[in-house]
Amino acid sequence: MPSLKSFKVRIASVKSTRKITKAMQLVAAAKLRRAQEAAINARPYAERMQRVLTNLGTAAKGNPGAPRLLSGTGKSDVHLVVVATGDRGLCGGFNTNIVKLARQTITRLLSEKKTVKILCVGRKGREQLRRDFGRHIIDTIELAGVKQVGFAQAQMISARVLSMFEEGAFDVCTIIYSQFKSVIAQVPTALRLIPADIPDNADARGAVYSYEPDENEILEDLLPRNVTTQILRALIENAASFYGSQMTAMDNATRNAGDVIDKLTLVYNRTRQAVITKELIEIISGAEAL
Repeated sequence: MPSLKSFKVRIASVKSTRKITKAMQLVAAAKLRRAQEAAINARPYAERMQRVLTNLGTAAKGNPGAPRLLSGTGKSDVHLVVVATGDRGLCGGFNTNIVKLARQTITRLLSEKKTVKILCVGRKGREQLRRDFGRHIIDTIELAGVKQVGFAQAQMISARVLSMFEEGAFDVCTIIYSQFKSVIAQVPTALRLIPADIPDNADARGAVYSYEPDENEILEDLLPRNVTTQILRALIENAASFYGSQMTAMDNATRNAGDVIDKLTLVYNRTRQAVITKELIEIISGAEAL
């Protein structure tokens, strides 16, 4: 039977762990508030950008002079998969769920005999994908030192992706991230960045606009900006999802630590009572022997 001292050490250890998880929960809750506001505020701009792009792209998509970011390269042999995860753990299933969708996407593409290149945004994505798809990973962009992700980080990633596309390094680019729904619900999402995702059955409803200059010239400027905007949205949604998942995970860990402390305290009291009873019996037996 473990000694009373060992029970005390274990109880003290679990209490220390509970203090840490409680502190992490409070920090995640404070950061979640800001990240959630940023995600909600970013959605209208990204959605409006997509709507304008759809309006312009529907008319220009079939034109011979349409920008390559809209029409693509004419083939889909090489795919770039941007896997956006976190740089830290202790966040429940946040990273795992994104990587799970990435695995499914990559496996499907490989089964279709496509060439796959993986650009990891976040250290955890690289760590989980390295074992099975290490030879497909071309680089990792870490944002661990960034306090709050913003346009600068999105522009850096966008510049890398657009540069690779101009060099002919891939035909199709997809970003995989976690869309924030609520504190307890984050949905792994795959969004095609290049060529621009214009539905085949899309039609421009409402007012009919005439543009100056022409659609192709506007799209030349709008399409790269759309790539940056969608990447920014993915990073902001990821940040909110990370803190939501971390807050939930740390809350569960704090509750579990409390349960463990209660059980250990109960066992400690029972063991202590048994030791006291045993000592009393020994004293009484010794007195009777005299």
